[in-house]
Amino acid sequence: MPKVKTHKGLKKRFKITARGKVVHRRAGKSHLMSHKSGKRVRQLRRPARLNSTQAALVKTLLPYE
Repeated sequence: MPKVKTHKGLKKRFKITARGKVVHRRAGKSHLMSHKSGKRVRQLRRPARLNSTQAALVKTLLPYE
C-alpha cells in the first residue's frame, strides 16, 4: 500500500497534540482589533480545539504528524 501524503496546507494550520486532540489558531485576530471588545480579543488568543468529527477528517490528511 502506498504512503499517504501530508496535506501541506493543513499542516501549517493545525497541530495534533500528544493526546490526539486537534488545535488551531482562531480566525479574526489579524487586524481591525480596535472595535472588538477586550473579552473577545482575550478569548481569540487561546487556541481552539476541533470537535471529534472534524478532528477525524484532519487526522486522515495529516497521517504522520
